[in-house]
Amino acid sequence: MLLIVVAFCVPTVIIRAQPILRGRVIETLSTRFKSRVDLAEFHVWIANGVHVSGKGLKIFGATDPNPWEPGVQPLLEIEEFHFQTALDNLFREPVHVDTVFLTGLTMNIPPKSDRHEMNSLRPRLGRMSIMVERFVCTDTKLIINNAHRAKAPMEFDINNLRMKDVGPGLPLRFDATLVNPKPVGDIQSTGQFGPLNEESPRDSAVSGNYSFTNADLGTLKGIGGILSSIGAYAGTLGRIEVNGQTDTPDFHIASGHRVPLHADFHAIVDGTDGDTYLDPVRARVLQFSFTANGRVVLMKNAHGHDIELNLVLGYANIEDLLKLGVKTDPPIMTGAVAMRTKLRLLPGPTDVANRLRLDGTFHVSEGHFNNEKVQNRIDSLSLRSQGKPKLAQAHGEENVESDLQGRFALRQGVLTFPFLRFQIPGTHADLTGQYSLDGDIFDFHGTVRLDAKLSQMTTGWKSILLKPADPFFRKHGAGTEVPFKITGTHEEPRFGLDFGHKNQSSRVDHQESTAVR
Repeated sequence: MLLIVVAFCVPTVIIRAQPILRGRVIETLSTRFKSRVDLAEFHVWIANGVHVSGKGLKIFGATDPNPWEPGVQPLLEIEEFHFQTALDNLFREPVHVDTVFLTGLTMNIPPKSDRHEMNSLRPRLGRMSIMVERFVCTDTKLIINNAHRAKAPMEFDINNLRMKDVGPGLPLRFDATLVNPKPVGDIQSTGQFGPLNEESPRDSAVSGNYSFTNADLGTLKGIGGILSSIGAYAGTLGRIEVNGQTDTPDFHIASGHRVPLHADFHAIVDGTDGDTYLDPVRARVLQFSFTANGRVVLMKNAHGHDIELNLVLGYANIEDLLKLGVKTDPPIMTGAVAMRTKLRLLPGPTDVANRLRLDGTFHVSEGHFNNEKVQNRIDSLSLRSQGKPKLAQAHGEENVESDLQGRFALRQGVLTFPFLRFQIPGTHADLTGQYSLDGDIFDFHGTVRLDAKLSQMTTGWKSILLKPADPFFRKHGAGTEVPFKITGTHEEPRFGLDFGHKNQSSRVDHQESTAVR
């Protein structure tokens, strides 16, 4: 009879006490966090122990962590929670709970300047009424806000998050699966955080390992490939040092070929705003490698990252470099290349090729053009400029090596050369112009200096006709100096004299111009 009465009365008391318990929970949390607390639903029932569940738990701060969003954002929000414990645990101090299950947990971290509000959320030493072994969270979102409106909050979707050793003065151990937004892929991370530095949260310790798999670079418009990465991180929340490596066996940009890309990197990450500083990155593409350092800053209004890098390419085959960025096959030329450039990838929704900016210098040695028409003209020009027109007519001395060096800038998929120096035996040319990555635009103008006189570049009656013109084209110690141009396309380049572009006062007739061509 006594057991029947107890079995009937205990659930009845608990059910009737639910409003009181709900009020106590809100009062306790408000006192604990020194802030407003909302709790939409709260339920307690008896079935193989004590079960507790709730919905719509929100903990607010003194100010809005993200004032740019409408309404007042809570620091902590939980859509649903539930746990159970043995009935006799209610009479222990502290109450022991093995696992608390959370669904729809959102942590809204304020900007650096307001992050003192998080002090109210830190573990406190002292008597605890409830001890939780672990938290299991699904559909978790971490939002790290920024004080600058131009910089978007960092948002991480965490599919599964397990936390244990939750207690005052202890580091929080975690195992998390995150979905990276761009490029889309899964990040698995295990490690520990804390204990929280009460005076300076940025100095709280963090360490762990990560793996990033099946990252689809195609979600970044203009590039493609499937990326994977592994690494380790350690340091403090404000300065996390990351060492890792990435592999993309089929990396490509919209205007280039698919090539294997491997990179080893060391980075410093500010975990409070997401800014990343790379120093260095050592990457390999096909048979060439390069180093880079710079920074990656998350922007808001432009939707994406603002990337600034300094790249150094010590030595490479230019055909490998061109495969990365040019669709033409085979590449326009072969040879050795060295290059230094500043890279800027602007944020935005357009193709990477249109957002990519380059400003640098390069030197190509031992260059050969794969287009037979171009190389034949180079061979002929070299022989004629050395005063060997008969050998040029006989197509002798093929595959003359070209030497190119200059400055370049890339904007909207078009390479501009404010200075370009081209040298082959007998010829020295200084040009300026443009070349599009798709090979459809060639537009170069400049001055070419030749060792031979104008009359020495041809034979027969044409040579005799050109002798009177030799003094007019002899400048700066050269046998001949004339304005020159290259126009057309990759498939159909056109070479010729360029008197109109240079606006020369001296003129030659049509026969002389044709003879030089």
